[in-house]
Amino acid sequence: MCGLAGFAGGAAPTPEDRRELQRMAATLRHRGPDAHGIHLAPGIGLAHTRLSIIDPATGQQPLHDGTGAVWTVFNGEIFNYLELREELQREGYAFRTRSDTEVIVHLYHRHGDRFVERLNGQFAIALWDARRQRLVLARDRAGIRPLYHARARGRLWFASEVKALLAALPECARLDPDGLVQAFTFWGPADPDTLFEGVRSLPPGHLLAVEADGSQTLTRYWDWEFPDAGAPAPFASLDEAVDELRALLLDAVRLQLRADVPVGAYLSGGLDSSGIVALVRQAGIASVRTFSVTFDDDEFDEREQQQAMVRHLGTEHTAVHCTRRDIAEAFPALVRHTEAPVLRTAPVPLMLLSGEVRRSGYKVVLTGEGADEVFAGYDLFKEAKVRRFWARRPDSAWRHLLLGRLYGYLPHSPVGTPGFARAFFAQGLEHIGRPVFAHAPRWATSRRALAFLSPDLRQRAMAFDPLAFQERRLPPDAARWAPLSRDQYVEAKSLMAGYLLSSQGDRVAMANSVEGRFPFLDHRVVEFANRLPPRWKLRGLTEKHILRKALEPLLPPAIARRAKQPYRAPDASSFFEDGRPADYVAELLSPPRIRDAGLFDADKVAMLLAKCRRGRAAGFGDNQAFVGIVSTMLLHDTFIRRRDAAAPALRATGTE
Repeated sequence: MCGLAGFAGGAAPTPEDRRELQRMAATLRHRGPDAHGIHLAPGIGLAHTRLSIIDPATGQQPLHDGTGAVWTVFNGEIFNYLELREELQREGYAFRTRSDTEVIVHLYHRHGDRFVERLNGQFAIALWDARRQRLVLARDRAGIRPLYHARARGRLWFASEVKALLAALPECARLDPDGLVQAFTFWGPADPDTLFEGVRSLPPGHLLAVEADGSQTLTRYWDWEFPDAGAPAPFASLDEAVDELRALLLDAVRLQLRADVPVGAYLSGGLDSSGIVALVRQAGIASVRTFSVTFDDDEFDEREQQQAMVRHLGTEHTAVHCTRRDIAEAFPALVRHTEAPVLRTAPVPLMLLSGEVRRSGYKVVLTGEGADEVFAGYDLFKEAKVRRFWARRPDSAWRHLLLGRLYGYLPHSPVGTPGFARAFFAQGLEHIGRPVFAHAPRWATSRRALAFLSPDLRQRAMAFDPLAFQERRLPPDAARWAPLSRDQYVEAKSLMAGYLLSSQGDRVAMANSVEGRFPFLDHRVVEFANRLPPRWKLRGLTEKHILRKALEPLLPPAIARRAKQPYRAPDASSFFEDGRPADYVAELLSPPRIRDAGLFDADKVAMLLAKCRRGRAAGFGDNQAFVGIVSTMLLHDTFIRRRDAAAPALRATGTE
């Protein structure tokens, strides 16, 4: 894991170009504290900060192919690099290092832009073809590692994080209203949009080629694909598929254990992370170091299940206890790392956990993230199944009662009151035939936060149709897929890519120079699961059926059969102590600061603040709105207000 930055285009390099690269790299030091490097040549500038995991001795970047014809900086890991290296050596390629990075330059020489199809990994790559004066940017299939770019001053600039671009391009430090509306709807901006004007995110599974004349081509090299509804199962029986899945998961874990440093694992107490730790033991690792988060509130705490797995597997375990005060104190740092609004506080405990991982001497952890998207684990998928059944007889007095089987872990469950449940989940039944039907209730809840926007922004937000927006992003074949397959696709392309793998994944781990690895998002596992009949994933209202069967022999029965309990943390209540808001919250949400930013309606924010002070923000809508407003104001304060205040001094000293 590392940080990368650079630019392509322009005349012969100058001393100022080197300073630009140094400023960009300095903002990414948390991603790569172990080493840094720069390559500057006509048409190209590459900068790299390194977190040494594979080949610490000779794997420094930027790295070239031995002739200087092809250069690369790379963030992430290529897990099948040993197999690719052997293949390339048989074809006559000579290697100067033992790093996975060197595989990239030789694969490009051998296969051109299709090199990326050979990679099993999680990566963001910038590759420079010096002979053709050509830049290639590529991002992994699932979108685990970030990569941003912007056109300015006759160049294409790129970096692992937006803050590195802003270090060179302060003119991009303006919030994009469309990105803000998307974040308040989908929990994160939708690729390629971001929160900053002129800054784009390279979408997952895409490659961007920029030619010498400045023309560019964006190519999708991989996507989530599903068979037509009703297609025959690809296996003779479910048991046969279970055996193959278990073997495939074991191989994915085996590959992702490759490192020249110790590898730990997160252990939440649920099926997914417990399964990963059990597979690590199956892969021959006798002693596993595990890490988890605990809370004061039983509503969020899973220490009982965590300890059950620690006893079952005999791991060396560390738990980080997270209080509401801890969340409030760390929240500004979280927002600096996410570079986007967050509607939940859940990323904060994970950021604190990665800090403990690093203090314990670990740079790498395996996680169970991705299983819910790949094997249909979320309540959203079950909601949609019940609601589709209900929509066939909307006047039924009992069909909607099936929703009562969901949300048993919530004290304020949306199905706790039958009348409320009927009203809430009846929202969007008129969209039953639309491919984004399953997501309509979630987006409706999130969009309540848009009511707090300033009048101009609110008018713009109300014109945004999230259902139509996401439907335009669906592939043509989606019309032939089963409903669950469409639900999974939208989930992978919205919440997973835009929020979970970013604000709750890469950013909170790399804030402490820790690399998270995601065996369930090995593209072979995704492709395997996508071929399966929906009933093998969601059986009745039992989620992840085939995954449970695959992991059952490795886990205690109570864990293997445990219903999904989403990871959550205290939200709005974290920012108050005895009804008094944290000092920075009171300042940021004061009417003068709200009016100065121009993003929200000061009177409405004051009413929400008063409600939260009284502890009356019990519903998802109020909590998400409050956390979203605080995080957006922190974004504005960090990336825009302070930069604007410093700009005159910077210009006076000539450092801007």
